Amino acid sequence: MRYINYAGRAALAVADGYVDLERASRGRFPSEPMAVYARWTEFTTWAGAWLDAPDASLVQPLVSERIGPPVPMPNQILAVGVNYRGHAEEAGIALPAEPMVFTKFPSAITGPFSTVSLPPGSVDFEAELVVVIGTGGRHINAATAWNHVAGLTVGQDLSERETQLRPPAPNQFSLGKSFAGFAPIGPYLVTIDEFANPNDLQIGCSLNGQEMQKARTGDFVFSVPELLESLSTVVELRPGDLVFTGTPAGVGWTRDPKQLISPGDELTTYIEGIGLMRHTFTAGTTTASERKAAGK
Repeated sequence: MRYINYAGRAALAVADGYVDLERASRGRFPSEPMAVYARWTEFTTWAGAWLDAPDASLVQPLVSERIGPPVPMPNQILAVGVNYRGHAEEAGIALPAEPMVFTKFPSAITGPFSTVSLPPGSVDFEAELVVVIGTGGRHINAATAWNHVAGLTVGQDLSERETQLRPPAPNQFSLGKSFAGFAPIGPYLVTIDEFANPNDLQIGCSLNGQEMQKARTGDFVFSVPELLESLSTVVELRPGDLVFTGTPAGVGWTRDPKQLISPGDELTTYIEGIGLMRHTFTAGTTTASERKAAGK
């Protein structure tokens, strides 16, 4: 099943377009895209039955650019650093013994086909598999962790490296990764039953048509079940929460010379079995203090 936020309304993506959830369910489920996560088991049971006997008269044409983030207002966004062996190697970092966790703030969420305003500094790309929680809880066991997942989506952990890495130590990653538009997700939330092996998916991104990252999630240091078990020992995971699972090798910051995002660039990001996001970038407006620091 493919769940989408279509023009701000909850919907199902189908072969020939999309179906508005409120209309197809005759009001059983509301149009608000976030509302379904609190009733995820009920929703998937209903959706499975509907998809087995669809009403073709309800199917409408789908325009990709009208697809919004499948989780527009998550309560929590947890993110994991150094979770691909290849990325650890390129960064010269030893493999972590425990997941390295930071946050992205919910105000950074944007859709899969949007324009992002670049803040001053050095903005980098990080293609990521994003896990959406369906059934929350604490102390989730890795053996049953997939049962807590609503589905998977494509993400970008956009990062302004100067803010992320500025002193004093230890660096505070969260602000540098939470500018407006720095957490694009989409286009679809795809349920786990759609994947032959959700533990091993191809992922990648291209900048202006040049391939930057290409890997498989089988290169994870910590698998999705292991991450959910670890995170839930501290945090209560809740329906609609997001877990950004880390980025593979190929980020711009570690290249020589560095290859970062500039105004006018186009970034495409994909994951096998889920879909593709496309983002363009514009120059942001500097603040008075930034202009003063630059002597302007």
